[in-house]
Amino acid sequence: MNAVFPRPLQPGDKIRFVSPASPCQRSDIEETAEALRHWGLEVDFGEHAFERLNYLAGTDEQRLYDVNAALRDPQVRAIFATRGGKGSYRIADALDFAAARNDPKFVVGFSDITILQLALWKHGVGGAVHGAFQGDERDWERQADIAPLKAILMGSPATVLTPQPEEPTASLTTGGTAQGALLGGNLDMIATAAGWALPPLDGCILLLEAVNMFIGQVDRQLTMLRKGGHLDGVAAIAIGQFTDFKPSGTLTITDLLREHLQPLGIPLLGGLPLGHGPGARSILMGRPTTLDADRRELRVAG
Repeated sequence: MNAVFPRPLQPGDKIRFVSPASPCQRSDIEETAEALRHWGLEVDFGEHAFERLNYLAGTDEQRLYDVNAALRDPQVRAIFATRGGKGSYRIADALDFAAARNDPKFVVGFSDITILQLALWKHGVGGAVHGAFQGDERDWERQADIAPLKAILMGSPATVLTPQPEEPTASLTTGGTAQGALLGGNLDMIATAAGWALPPLDGCILLLEAVNMFIGQVDRQLTMLRKGGHLDGVAAIAIGQFTDFKPSGTLTITDLLREHLQPLGIPLLGGLPLGHGPGARSILMGRPTTLDADRRELRVAG
């Protein structure tokens, strides 16, 4: 909770798009860029934002250059990842953490971008926003959905999320209340970060979401996190969307999550609209957060 956070955005501030992971085409993000311009923000793009090298958006050096250039540029007030995919984990340890601490900026993204956000928090830098990729039908799908992200970035980060009954993980909700900084995001990246880019999670509210993996992969990741002690001291777990999971025989992804998480004996709140599924929302990470499983609410303070 001693991390530094960016100031709220103001009209005229500059937003920069970078591609730390997989490639995209400029046309894929023009709708997002145009929405930001309508907010009165200036938009530009990293030098290598539209490079392509197999499944990566350019070489490690090119992708890292763009992220660090944005972290070091005093005119850039928020960094938007063009997409997730794969590759951010290859550069997460080489971010310019000193520049980020000296001049913190919002880092907007999720999925593979989670590992960059975790690495920044490990080095005392807040401002991660989980969510908001154009093309994935998030805050840009309808005008009514734009306001929450705009409010987060422009100084009103208070957010209240409640479970969505149609989400299978809603059945994992237990009882109890906990407070702490909201950390985490994509389970695959949390597990990948363990031992080098993962900050201590004791006292935090841990967000977990995942997409398109075999149930056995999730089993391995949660087993490693538990047996490695990385979940020791976690105050509560906010469970988002676990999307595109097929049962393994009679075992569902919800069964597996219950098997791993309920023995922790901490409040669980499932079914939250955070992740890769329809209707996913944006949320500011790292701020004081209350998980109230009794009232079925996740509340981020303003």
